[in-house]
Formats: sequence, structure tokens, C-alpha cells
Amino acid sequence: MKNILQHINKAFDHRIRLGIMSILMVNEYADFTTLKELLGVTDGNLASHAKALEAEEYIMIEKQFIGKKPNTRYIATKSGRKAFKDHIDALEKLIKKD
Repeated sequence: MKNILQHINKAFDHRIRLGIMSILMVNEYADFTTLKELLGVTDGNLASHAKALEAEEYIMIEKQFIGKKPNTRYIATKSGRKAFKDHIDALEKLIKKD
């Protein structure tokens, strides 16, 4: 049991961070507006949780302009994908534990 719990990652303990990573695991990237709409969160809430994941180096944040409009997109890093997969695997093992 202790071995399983060590793989549960505190970086993913909030539903918004879990949602960001879930979306990025199945998409090459997602932009700010898409994440905001899919997760139903405010600008500030999304930005703060994305910064927390960026600080862990689980996502990269790319800022650019499309025409004159700013565009921010998020991409899961290789280490972020591995950490999230390990986290989900640990949760599944915990749930299946008799």
C-alpha cells in the first residue's frame, strides 16, 4: 500500500490541474480558451494552476500572436506525461486494491 501511495503526485491533487493534464495527454496541445471552456474555470484560476504545473516542468506554456491577438497554448512535457501516467496508474491500483 505504501508503495502505491508514493506514486500519487500532489501536483495533480486539484481537479483543475488533473483536468489540464487529462486534456493535454490526449491532445498535442490546447490553447487557453479551449482549456478554460472545457474546464469551466476563470482566467485567473486556469493561469495559476497552469503556472503550478509549469513550475513542476510538467507543461510548457507558449505565448505567441496570431495576427494581433495573443495566443497562449499549453503542451505536456515528456516528464509531465510520465508523472501523470504514474499518478493515474497509482490511483487505479489503489481503487482495485482489495
